[in-house]
This record gives sequence, structure tokens and C-alpha cells, in this order.
Amino acid sequence: SSGINAEYGESHVVCGYVGNKSSVFPLHLHGFQVDAINSVQLSNHTQYPNVKGQILKANDVSELYEALKANGVNRYNYVTTGYVGDPTFLETLARTVTDLREKNPSIKYYCDPVMGDNGHFYVPKELLSVYRNVIVPIADVLLPNQFEAEQLSGHNIASEEDGWKVCDWLHSRGKAETVVITSGEIGSSSNEIVSLGSFKRGATRIRVSIPKIPSTFTGSGDVFAAAFLIWSHKLPDDPREVMEKTVNTTYCVLNRTYESFKDTPDPTSFDKELKLIQSKGDLEDPGNAIKAVVVK
Repeated sequence: SSGINAEYGESHVVCGYVGNKSSVFPLHLHGFQVDAINSVQLSNHTQYPNVKGQILKANDVSELYEALKANGVNRYNYVTTGYVGDPTFLETLARTVTDLREKNPSIKYYCDPVMGDNGHFYVPKELLSVYRNVIVPIADVLLPNQFEAEQLSGHNIASEEDGWKVCDWLHSRGKAETVVITSGEIGSSSNEIVSLGSFKRGATRIRVSIPKIPSTFTGSGDVFAAAFLIWSHKLPDDPREVMEKTVNTTYCVLNRTYESFKDTPDPTSFDKELKLIQSKGDLEDPGNAIKAVVVK
């Protein structure tokens, strides 16, 4: 089939924008054909007071993949995983990646190892050893946030230099050509967040300082991962521009979301849902208000 084909294993929510609901729309806008596997189906994300739904188990994803394979439609340029709630599901995804590689050795596996943020886990801790021992060795691109990078490596990140050391450690564990610490409180100022991109196994390093928006958001990592896939596909030889466009895409969506509720007293989780559809123009062309810097 024509076009850029991606298989996406992420969460699904009926209401709101996280997981596949955050990722698929930007990818469609840029011409990707996306086959989405919903690792969970929840009513809404977990920051709401009430959450109900289903978690896919390993045999569920095996059945889906077996049918795709039997029909001969398991043809992908990219495979991506995000939020997964079950360790056996994650192990099965790893076997799926290995099987897809046999069909297409040039397939690229982008992994956002979603485990937690701001110092705490929001998935079962058993997932950490699967990510560390099974997923990290086979991923081409790793997109952890600061907390996830620290958990995977076992090293605290208190400075930019620490961040680059952790990137190097993650490169050394497997085939990852690219490691991006998507967001971290490792800048010189408390008013900024830093994103560190290590390309070509550390030969190229790109830093982006991002103005901090005074709120928390759910689904921002999923937008970042989708934007990173889009722009690294479109600009394979320009890592600085990839980082710049990815960060600006994410920032535009978050800032538009913040502007929509900043004057609301005690905004609810629903008020703070990402204004993704309203950001269509930014997803297509994010501009370059925030600059990326080549460190090495």
C-alpha cells in the first residue's frame, strides 16, 4: 500500500485526548496511515475522579496481530508504543516488533516508555523491568521524560550533564540511535523545562529550553511522540529542526489549552483536556518561536 504506515500501541479514551486520541490526529494530518491498537479502553484519563474501562491482555493483542499477519497487512514503516497497563502485553508487543522486523528489516520502533512523571509511577512498577530488559534493547528511538529516564537508567538527573550521561547509557543498552529526554526540570531557571535530544548514538546533541506553563497536562507526551515521529520522518538529516518543530508543536497545543482555562477558577480535568483539534494549524506548521541549540 502507498503512504507511510505506522502501527500504534497506545491507550484509548472515549472522552478526551490522551494516547491514541492525541497521536493519531496529528499523524493523519501529515499523511501517515495509522493502524491503532488500543492497549486500554477507558472512559477518560486517570486524573478524573471516576475511570472505568478495559485493559487489553497479552493474548488479546496476539489475536489482533495474528489476524493482521494472516491477511498479509502487517506492513509497517514504523511501530510505536506508548501507554501500556500490563507487563505481559508489553512483552507481547516486543515479540510483535521482532516479527515485524523479519518482514521489514528497516522498520523503526519508536518507544515512549510511559511509566510516570513528577516523581511517581502511574503504571504497575513491574513494567519497569520489562522496559529496561526487553524494550530498551530493541527500540530505535526512546522518548522518556526525566522521571522515566531516571527509572530506566537507575541514575538521578540533576543537571544537563547528567541528562547526557543517561542518554549515553540508554544508547549503550541496545540499538537506539536516538534518545530524547522529552521534558525535565534540569535547566538553570525554574521558569523553564529542558528537552535533550541525543542523535546518532550521541554524536549529535540538541538542547531546547522551553518556557514553563503554570499547569499540568495529560496527553502532552503523546503529542510530543507523534510530532517527533512526523518530523524525524520528514527531516531525517536535520535533528535540530526535528527537535525545534516537535517542541513547538507540543508547546502550541499546551499553551492554547492553558489559555482556554487560565481564567477559570478551579479548572476541572475536562476543562484541561488538550485543545488538539483546535490546534490543527499548529500541528501542520508549528513555527519556530522556541529555538533549539546544537550542543555537539
